[in-house]
Amino acid sequence: MRRSASFLLVLGAICSGGCAQPEQMVPATGPALTLADATKEAGLGGFRHQNGALGDYWFPETMGAGAAVVDVNGDGAEDIILVAGGAWTGTQEPALQVWINDGAATFTRDRTAEPEGLAEYGFGVVAGDLDGDGDADLVYTAMGRDAVLRNDNGRFADVTAGSGIAVEAAWSTAATLFDADGDGWLDLYIARYVDWTPETDIYCSQDGQKKGYCTPELYPGLPGQFYLNRGDGTFEDRTAAAGFGEALGKTLGALVLDHNRDGFPDLILANDTEPDELYLNLGDGTFNEIGVISGIAFDERGRARAGMGVAAGVVDDTGEETLFVGNFSSEMIGVYRHLGNDVFLDRAAASRIGRPSLLTLTFGMALADFDLDGDLDLFTANGHVQPHIEQVKENIRFRQFPHLFRNRGDATFEDVWNTAGTVGDDSWLARSVAWADFDNDGDPDLLVTENGGPVHLLRNDTEGGRGITVDLRGQRIGAEVEVWLDGRRQRRFVRAGESYLAQSQLNPVFGLGDASSVDSVVVHWPSGRVSRESQVAIGTRLVVTEPAGKG
Repeated sequence: MRRSASFLLVLGAICSGGCAQPEQMVPATGPALTLADATKEAGLGGFRHQNGALGDYWFPETMGAGAAVVDVNGDGAEDIILVAGGAWTGTQEPALQVWINDGAATFTRDRTAEPEGLAEYGFGVVAGDLDGDGDADLVYTAMGRDAVLRNDNGRFADVTAGSGIAVEAAWSTAATLFDADGDGWLDLYIARYVDWTPETDIYCSQDGQKKGYCTPELYPGLPGQFYLNRGDGTFEDRTAAAGFGEALGKTLGALVLDHNRDGFPDLILANDTEPDELYLNLGDGTFNEIGVISGIAFDERGRARAGMGVAAGVVDDTGEETLFVGNFSSEMIGVYRHLGNDVFLDRAAASRIGRPSLLTLTFGMALADFDLDGDLDLFTANGHVQPHIEQVKENIRFRQFPHLFRNRGDATFEDVWNTAGTVGDDSWLARSVAWADFDNDGDPDLLVTENGGPVHLLRNDTEGGRGITVDLRGQRIGAEVEVWLDGRRQRRFVRAGESYLAQSQLNPVFGLGDASSVDSVVVHWPSGRVSRESQVAIGTRLVVTEPAGKG
């Protein structure tokens, strides 16, 4: 059920764009965040995304590319899946590339692992155990045919035929996996964008002289599709029956969370120029859309924004999740903290993220504790879509710098990208971003893709903090992990599919400052089972195995 924006305007009055704030911000304390460009030494320097642009300014060319972090071969090192893009004509590189980690963040492309015959114009990828055999399978989204790729001992086979996934051509973007009905099998939501084809391409111009890329307002949106896992890695289309039949489409970000902690995973869709949507899980595998009444659908003035990537996590001492949504330039990044009762408070200005983000166009987002001080920080991948933007907008750049918002410990943030170290002075056309501990040194590193350009691996060289990695052995997706220290709780919800067309490491990393041990680690598995570990030494990799039996 949808309601008018007037309800949101009443909610927005609580903190219309930002509550009272101090005049000056005290800089964050602690060790300086340091990120080093390790792309070439990691072996990734030769990768380049292909967007197929030949001067026709076709809409999809601006939007790629995605990436996923996944342990392909089960050796404990996080590997990388890169979406290579596509070409409208001529020869095209394989659409999906598999890069294997040697355990020390050096990667080698494994062409034998890549699926054969996958030639669609690609966008995103997400990973999870679809068939229950213990390894990570892939779902690939594209302009054309999406694909289900089964992991056969570290080699991916295209098993889309007979999988139940729609085979008609459409523009699919984000995908996410979650157990919607509690039967122990991962279900699938594939988001779609707009109804565009080369034959229906519209002429658009930003300066009145040259053709440019159109905006999504000119094309009808395509609703996403929801698939229920039959229990063998094949799917049944349950879009309408589950309550997704009236989804608005134009979706670029899809993220699962359990904001109300009722044990049933909910779904947030970030929509481009349409209201963002929140689908509340009713506990039986069906959903009710409550985006407007929850407060996330519009900005504080009741306007839909250009929703791109999404991230969510607990960033303060309230214990409630905060939702982050990337938006267009001249639009603040959305920052919404859950107040309870399915209502979110707009904190874009109060968090001090909103104003610095007005000049950037944010696609991907990564939420992780980069300095291991116990608070989640936010990295955003920025870059415009209009090559001519600098001719019509004085302060907006085509290639843009990222934001690295360091959490000051009170849910306010400071952008420290300019002092983050040795990543250079180059601006990017950044799109997806994923975090992972690629070099197994205990802190989160970053992987960033560019549209029509290279990939960047940023090694985290920040000194001082200590933490633990919780290595989950069982159904990780949908698990909630808690770390307790001196009466304070940190909480992570493990999700597949986030950011923009991307997936980060599933095993959570917790920063704990200079503490020597944690009191306890508690894992709430999606099955309802609970694991508890006590007196865990910091700086270790804690393996937690899902117990057998009923939850």
